Amino acid sequence: MPMSLPWAAEIHLFTPAVPETGAMPIVWAFPSTYNVGITSLGYQLIWGILAQRSDVRVSRLFTDGGEVLPSRPELVGFSFAWELDYPHIFNLLEQLGIPLLSHERQNHHPLVFGGGPVLSANPEPFANFFDVILLGDGEELIPNFLDNYQAIRNHNRPEKLLRLAQIPGIYIPQFYQPVYQSITGFLETVIPHPEVPPTIKRQTYKGNTLATSTVVTPHAAWENIYLVEVVRSCPEMCRFCLASYLTLPFRNAEINTGLIPAIQRGVAVTHRIGLLGPSVTQHPEFPELLTYLNQPEFDALRLSLASVRAATVDELLVETLVRHQSQSLTIAVESGSERLRQVINKKLTQPEIFQAAKVAQKGGLKGLKLYSIVGVPTENETDVQATVDLMQELRKIAPRLRLTLGCSTFVPKAHTPWQWLGVNPQAEKRLQFLSKHLGKLGVEFRPESYKDSLVQAVISRGDRRLTQLLLLTRNYGVSLGGIRRAFKELRGQLPPLDFYVHQDWSENRFLPWQHLTGTVGLAMLVSHRQRSFATAPSTAPPAGEWRVNSPESRG
Repeated sequence: MPMSLPWAAEIHLFTPAVPETGAMPIVWAFPSTYNVGITSLGYQLIWGILAQRSDVRVSRLFTDGGEVLPSRPELVGFSFAWELDYPHIFNLLEQLGIPLLSHERQNHHPLVFGGGPVLSANPEPFANFFDVILLGDGEELIPNFLDNYQAIRNHNRPEKLLRLAQIPGIYIPQFYQPVYQSITGFLETVIPHPEVPPTIKRQTYKGNTLATSTVVTPHAAWENIYLVEVVRSCPEMCRFCLASYLTLPFRNAEINTGLIPAIQRGVAVTHRIGLLGPSVTQHPEFPELLTYLNQPEFDALRLSLASVRAATVDELLVETLVRHQSQSLTIAVESGSERLRQVINKKLTQPEIFQAAKVAQKGGLKGLKLYSIVGVPTENETDVQATVDLMQELRKIAPRLRLTLGCSTFVPKAHTPWQWLGVNPQAEKRLQFLSKHLGKLGVEFRPESYKDSLVQAVISRGDRRLTQLLLLTRNYGVSLGGIRRAFKELRGQLPPLDFYVHQDWSENRFLPWQHLTGTVGLAMLVSHRQRSFATAPSTAPPAGEWRVNSPESRG
């Protein structure tokens, strides 16, 4: 793709600095195509920070092209937001002439750093590919990283890494040595280098001005959209939710000094605004924001909204969406079973869901999309049937709404209360059950791939023994078939596939990411896990219905 065309169409919402003599040459990469990467608010945010520093000369790089690259970059960074994009990181490193494994890089090679949700959650499967991993929010990490690097640019590679390891939130994997019971056994501990901190704490930006787009372009996946982060994290704390537990505390942008000025900047260059956040309608001043957007001067504005809490759907919200060209509303219900929602910690009742549908239809919306999940701990067939019953009832309550149900499979994520639990092997059949019965109701069903979920589980619970497996799957394919083939070839060199995917782990086991801490401590995660199973014990299925593993295979 000739990158001059999308580059030429960009509208920048900041003034780039003029690089000074001797500015650090940096490549800022995204392991996907331009239209996907430039739509990522996190990628845009960091690019804006880099481009506004006069001591940096930054060039962007995507899988389908990039800006003019420096002949000898000092730093090469990746924004890593989707687990299955990892082969593109390998391809881009090779394109730049950089060895894939950090221990093979010499003094003349750039330092390879990375951040984003995948690495902040569990960087261990990728630890041997990165020299530096940034854990947490970029607003504070990137400036600290660059300021400290500036002072050591002329040092040799080991000295640079040792100095950088002292900065809060910066993880240098080579200084932390995992120790296993055996080559196929559990992790026993991680031994830090004597001159580095024993644990690394994820850094949290606590300002009340959150991220906004630094670029608007017609070549983005969402054409000409200007993105505004309304809230960060989520106060609901559903037990499976990485977006909540990993990014706590819940923060909201201040309306008068943050949101309104941001929207004013956006409408000056485009007529499409996107409001982002795990739970945007829980912003304490969200009604005031909607009232502001409903002024006549914004009548031509097209508004897009992230998923909202069903209990917050009211006439003002629906009126605002319809007024600004939105056709549908999205709510996360997780399950049609009230019992299961209590286990999940989803604070949502059937009447609230029904009321949201009634208000959406009455207000003139055309569609209602619901998100759900299967394979949740303690789930049984009755719970899955309850989701069908919910959709059937919604069809009766709001017959004019086009109903869509998106559904994923539970995948355990690091730093959540269910990180110790494996994927339920019954989830695939339950997706098939929903597909069959929802089709009869005229509900559009959009399931995520069960097989892809298993690949995600390998990565989300993985450790450094996956290094060779990830390299093999470049050739075999990033698919369940490719992953299985790689596990078969490496048999005896790492635990089996089921160890990472389906097996429950004991709370007493040392986890691959346990030396990397977040806002929520291990004791609280254990407490929340135990609390979830104490919610409705009398209706929970027996262990044999939930788990296929033999007792000997458990942690």
